[in-house]
Amino acid sequence: MSVVPADVLPGSAPAVEEADRDAAELGPRARMWPALVAVYRAQLSRARVARIPLLFVATFQSIGIMILMRGVVNGGGEAESVVAGASVLVVAFVALNLLAQYFGQLRASGGLDHYATLPVPPAAVVLGAAGAYASFTVPGTVATAVFGCVLFGLPLAHLWVLVAVIPLAGAALAGLGAALGLLAPRPELATLLGQLGMSAALLLGVLPADRMPEVVRFARDLLPSTYGVEAFARTFGAHPDWAFVVGDLGVCAGVGVVSLAVATWAYRRAAVR
Repeated sequence: MSVVPADVLPGSAPAVEEADRDAAELGPRARMWPALVAVYRAQLSRARVARIPLLFVATFQSIGIMILMRGVVNGGGEAESVVAGASVLVVAFVALNLLAQYFGQLRASGGLDHYATLPVPPAAVVLGAAGAYASFTVPGTVATAVFGCVLFGLPLAHLWVLVAVIPLAGAALAGLGAALGLLAPRPELATLLGQLGMSAALLLGVLPADRMPEVVRFARDLLPSTYGVEAFARTFGAHPDWAFVVGDLGVCAGVGVVSLAVATWAYRRAAVR
């Protein structure tokens, strides 16, 4: 009697191919919004204890800068620039500097491999982490703005514009910070780039633009946080030109979309290596 394997019989599916197909099939990829919320909550819970002290450092740093500038700037448009720049500096410290360090360390330690094995869209990882880090900037930015307005005698009536300034400027800076951390070949270089970016936000955002040379003004226009500073500073006037405020916020939104797209591409690039 001869035995014929079942996989050669007519009309029967090869058992080996079925097993390979079942092993190769993975579960469906998570949808963008649920995956984004899950990553955001996970990052928020992980960073809460470690980042709150750094948030106090960022807030006290901005308040200290305003106190120092109080001896140089008396009021007017220069005071408006100082308060707006110091407020957005809190966003830059967390969303740009700390996020660059986080993704640089995540890439160096192999932490990207964990996310690569999950059915999570790359954009959800970048946006979730960026959103979690940007969330820590809200209390510090509001506290800095209120303190600056009281210190320089500026009106508090339009502080509600921070509801738009914080997420839009935060998105632009967080995307830039994530891209720097993911593209840097070493975590030390990612930390250096993040600190240089925060220093640029400090020097170009807090100091009044009228006192800067033309070349420095051009560099200031290339910095994403500049438009958040300008949008916030315009609201201190008695009759703000809301068209210019919306225009500056629109630039922040556009830069945020581009920077987050670059960060998503950098994440894919780093995850496959």
